[in-house]
Amino acid sequence: MEQLVPSDWEGERLDAFLAEPLGSRSRATRLIEAGAVTVDGAVVRKRHRVRTGERIAVDVAQDPVREPVPDDEGPPATFGVAYEDDDLLVVDKPPGVVVHPARGNRHGTLAQALAGRAAGGEEAWRAGIVHRLDKDTSGLLVVAKSDETHRALKELLQEREITREYLALVDGRPPARTGTIDAPIGRDRRVRTRMSTDSADAREARTHFELERALPASSLLRVRLETGRTHQIRVHLQAIGHPVCGDPEYGRPGLYGLDRQFLHATRLRFVHPGTGAEVDVVSPLPADLEAALARAAATA
Repeated sequence: MEQLVPSDWEGERLDAFLAEPLGSRSRATRLIEAGAVTVDGAVVRKRHRVRTGERIAVDVAQDPVREPVPDDEGPPATFGVAYEDDDLLVVDKPPGVVVHPARGNRHGTLAQALAGRAAGGEEAWRAGIVHRLDKDTSGLLVVAKSDETHRALKELLQEREITREYLALVDGRPPARTGTIDAPIGRDRRVRTRMSTDSADAREARTHFELERALPASSLLRVRLETGRTHQIRVHLQAIGHPVCGDPEYGRPGLYGLDRQFLHATRLRFVHPGTGAEVDVVSPLPADLEAALARAAATA
């Protein structure tokens, strides 16, 4: 696996830079300490500060603790297909489906359900997966069918040339109809399972929003990601005092009868890496979110 360091990562630690493509910071550390990571051909320490344009090469075969490929126990994940051709597909993921295997979620993942249909990337256990959605966030994500397409889509994502729009119902009403939240995100200093703008290892994060519909005690926002940090929309909206309705981690669970956060990946738009044609896919709100929206509209 090879990565070129983009300008927005200038000065970050090597282990932090590799945490996302390798799946975790601990795995990145293992590989660095095993001598499986080079920077412009040289073995360095995990504290190395990366520079724009450096070529980071990782020999994942040297990982002393390889992620196991889970078996196919349990029912397969269900999903919809919003777009498909010979190179890629855009999946419409329902809530409750985990994108790829991880601790505590070894079976019933989207990656397993796509086995034999998706391909690309370094890890067979998440073949074709280009980006993720949280388990209880529904909506669209693009999946590759080959290494070439996977690399091209990853590059588009890194260059911020894939438009990712979400619909989010939030508590209250932002002070402006449109806005940008520009606040770095990292692991929370106190609760390590949460992400936060109060973090010792925060990375650049920007979220754009506009008011889609004003409701009596809440607002439906159309949100666009510029970066793609873990839980970014949920953390950013909480940070400005308007958490996502129903969010069990960053907001008030159960609001408007919700069993999950009101967050739906409603639109994906990008230039097809194979044909050059524009792919523009839209997913409507699922039934549970439509019902919650109706309750929010009826709230006095």
